[in-house]
Amino acid sequence: MNVGDYMKSVKKLFKIKKNEIYNLASTDELFIKAMKENAVFQYENCIDYKRILDEVAFSPYKITTMEDLIRLPFLPTLYFKRHKMFSVSEKKLLIKATSSGTSGLKSEIGFDFFSLINGLNMVINVTRFHHLLSLKPVNYLIFGYEPTSENKTAISKTAFGFTFFAPALSRSYAIRKTKEGYKLDLEHMKEALIKFSKSKTPIRTIGFPAYTYFLLKKMKDEGIFLKMPKGSMVTLGGGWKQFYTQKVDKEDFYKLVEEVLGIKEDYIIEFFGAVEHPILYTDCREHHFHIPAYSRIIIRHPDTFEPVADGMPGIINLLTPMVRSVPLLSIMTDDIGIIHNEKCPCGEPSPWLEIIGRVGIKDIITCAAGAEKFLKEQE
Repeated sequence: MNVGDYMKSVKKLFKIKKNEIYNLASTDELFIKAMKENAVFQYENCIDYKRILDEVAFSPYKITTMEDLIRLPFLPTLYFKRHKMFSVSEKKLLIKATSSGTSGLKSEIGFDFFSLINGLNMVINVTRFHHLLSLKPVNYLIFGYEPTSENKTAISKTAFGFTFFAPALSRSYAIRKTKEGYKLDLEHMKEALIKFSKSKTPIRTIGFPAYTYFLLKKMKDEGIFLKMPKGSMVTLGGGWKQFYTQKVDKEDFYKLVEEVLGIKEDYIIEFFGAVEHPILYTDCREHHFHIPAYSRIIIRHPDTFEPVADGMPGIINLLTPMVRSVPLLSIMTDDIGIIHNEKCPCGEPSPWLEIIGRVGIKDIITCAAGAEKFLKEQE
C-alpha cells in the first residue's frame, strides 16, 4: 500500500468545509480513520515509534474506535526535547521548527509537503471562520522574537505567518536582535502604538500576553491612553510561560486593553497551540477554546493517566493526524486543563478546553526562557 492510500482520510479531514470545523459528531468516524492511517504510516516508517508501540503490544492496524485512540501510547513533549523522531527523510522536510528560543531543551519538529498542505488547509478554514482574513492592510506589532536565519523557534515562525492574514504595511517586534543578542524593547513598541494611533490604518498585535500586558500596564501608569484605528485587533498566543504566577484575569486584561488602546473585547482574540501539536485553537466570542475537527483532547489523571470525566481537571493529552513527517499523533503536554461539554453561548457545538495551569512550572524551560532577564532590562 502506498502513502497516498494511507492518507486518504487524513486529506479528507483537513479539507472539510469551514462550517463543519466545530462539528465533532459528524467527523468522529473520519477522525478515527485518519488517526489509524497516520499511526500505521508512523509504525512502518519510524523505528523508534514502532518500538514504543511494540513494547506495549499496541497494534495501529486494529484502531477502530475512540477507545483505541485513548489506548494509543502518548508521547510527552519532553520526549521530543531529548529525541529526534522523523518518519520521512530529513531531505523532505521543508520547514524545521523548535520549541524554545534563547536557552533550554528544544523539540525539533519537521514538516514535509503533505503535512504543510494539511496545516495550510486548516489555517485557511479556521481564520475564515473567525473572520481573521482581510484584504485591508494593517500595521503589525509582534510581542515576540524578530525573525532571523538563526531563530528557528516555532513561535517566531507562527507570529510571522500570522502577518499574512492581512497585508502587512509594517511589522514592529518587541524582542529585537542586537549585537549582544535578543533584547526586549517595550519602549519601541510604545512608540509604535502612539505613532499608529494617529493613522487610519488598523493595527494587529500578536505574541506573548505577558509582554502585551506589561506594556499596557506601563502605559497606563504613565498616563498614556490611545484610540487605535477602527478594525484594530489584539491577538494573543504563546501563553504566560514562566510569568504564569503573574497572569491576570482575562476580564482585567480586556479592560486594560480597552482603557489604554480603545479596543473592545470583541476584537481581542487568543490562540493556543504547541510545536508538538500544530493545531490552531482560536477562542470564540466567549473566549473558549472549542476543539476543532482536526483534533481531539483527552484529559488524564496525573497519577493513573486514565481519562477523567468532563469538568474534572487533569493533564492535557492532544491528538491529531495532521503531521506525516513526525509521530505527533498523541502528545502529552505539561498543561493542566478541563474539558467543558456544556452548551456555549457562542453556539458552537464542540466541547471547549479551559487551560488552568502547568505541571512543575518552575522546572519547565520554554520558548520564553530568559524573558525575565529581558524585562529587568526595561526597568
